[in-house]
Amino acid sequence: MKSEIIKLLLAIQFLTRIPLPGQVGYTPERFEASPAYYPLVGLIIGGVCAGVYWLAALIFPAVIAVLLTLGAGLLLTGAFHEDGLADTFDGIGGGITPEKSLAIMKDSRIGTYGTAALIIVLLLKAAALSSMSGILVIGALLAGHGLSRLSAVLVIMTSRYVRTDGTGKPVAKGLTAKGLAIVCLTGLGIILVWQLFLPISTMGFGLIGLAIGHVCMRLFFEPKLGGYTGDTLGAVQQASETGFYLGLLAWL
Repeated sequence: MKSEIIKLLLAIQFLTRIPLPGQVGYTPERFEASPAYYPLVGLIIGGVCAGVYWLAALIFPAVIAVLLTLGAGLLLTGAFHEDGLADTFDGIGGGITPEKSLAIMKDSRIGTYGTAALIIVLLLKAAALSSMSGILVIGALLAGHGLSRLSAVLVIMTSRYVRTDGTGKPVAKGLTAKGLAIVCLTGLGIILVWQLFLPISTMGFGLIGLAIGHVCMRLFFEPKLGGYTGDTLGAVQQASETGFYLGLLAWL
């Protein structure tokens, strides 16, 4: 149990800016296994965002509450996944060869493709969430953040890491059966709790949107790169989260 808690803490430390003790029991093996807890960390992020939305909605109109919520999410994660989205679009859009694309993605500067993609995704999230009722926004934030991290883990499990180094390298070996079980149980738990408060049909539409976002993003970068990088995992997370919100909106 102690080892599993450490893996969760390592996942929190990797995916967020939540302050934790510098040494939480890191070992390479534990860090490799930490993606099992990415969906759970997503739930934590979604919970914080949902709390910000609830408080902001008591004072401000829905649009302002949503924008404050998105801002809180960016601060909480250090725009970790958004940075991956921008780098992915810069690399795929500007690179003629896979090698050139990978070189562009490693550049810390943001280009035209990345800026455009980031603006569009943030606007889509804001517009979609602003069009929902309060209870649906809270559910969307919790489930969207959790399930979109599960979506990113699926890439780790079904594709290959194409760099020799980078942020995604330490977790590129995939998950054990136990780790995969944790991921699946977390996702199932999100769906089961959802139906206690919201119609299950809404979740169905959300999952369809998430799946479309997942597949479309992989079709965008995998043919060019022949696999994934840490940046593209962030891009998949962002596309899946946005797709989930749009799926919910389509149900409305």
